[in-house]
This record gives sequence, C-alpha cells and structure tokens, in this order.
Amino acid sequence: MATVKGLAITPKIMAPMETRAAVSVSVDAGIDGDARGKKRGRQISILFEDDWTDAVAETGDAIDWTERRANILVTGMRSPQAEGGVFSIGGVKLEVAMETDPCEIMEGLRPGLRKAMTPGWRGGVCCTVLEGGDISIGDDVSYTD
Repeated sequence: MATVKGLAITPKIMAPMETRAAVSVSVDAGIDGDARGKKRGRQISILFEDDWTDAVAETGDAIDWTERRANILVTGMRSPQAEGGVFSIGGVKLEVAMETDPCEIMEGLRPGLRKAMTPGWRGGVCCTVLEGGDISIGDDVSYTD
C-alpha cells in the first residue's frame, strides 16, 4: 500500500521548504501556505521515494527529499509516468497535469542529478487539485488512470 511519507511547503518562491505533519488543500489555493498553489497545473507536486532514491544513488550519497522542492513524498509507489490520472489521498483528489521536469537547481545540488532524474519521471509529477481536504503523514495513497 502506498502512503504519504512527507509533506512540505514553501511560503515564498525559492524559500527553503518547511515540513509539515498535516496540510489543508483547496481547489483555489493548493496547499494552504504554499506559494505555488495558485499555479494551475502545478498546484501540488508529488515525489516518489523509490524514484528519488534511485536518481540520487546514481550520483552519490543520499539527499533529503525536501531538496527536490516537492510538496508530497509518497512511499510504496512509483511515478505513474502519465498525465490525466488521479491520486486519492484521504478525501483529496489530485489530477496529474504533467511531469515535474528536473531543473538547474537539481544540478546545483549535485552534478549529474538533473540527468539522473530524467528517466521514468523520477522528478515526480505536478498536479491540479480536483477536490480539497486534509492530508496527513501516513495517509493512504491510491491512483487511478
């Protein structure tokens, strides 16, 4: 079973990520307190623990998942590698809008990381909120395409 392993927000674009035990999500604003929540198609980003671990392992020692600047870390599932599917987390529904393309920030963390994140959508997915609600660490995650 897939579950939420981590939650994080950035109160300002490019500010350090702040971890949370629980978050509130709305259709209009994404995750409450996250600066990116109003960007349609990129309201919430999801990173998959095994994909992140594989990418980082190709370039060296572990890097904390929050350095990826994602909002939700999911364990027990890999990236669906497709647009249009829907994640259900508690009562929240998130539609996959696109792959989260690895950017130059990843290369700044470690040379080669950007390239290592490219196969298999290892950088995660960006989602649009279909239904709001609350998400907590430990919540079950399901996916339908």
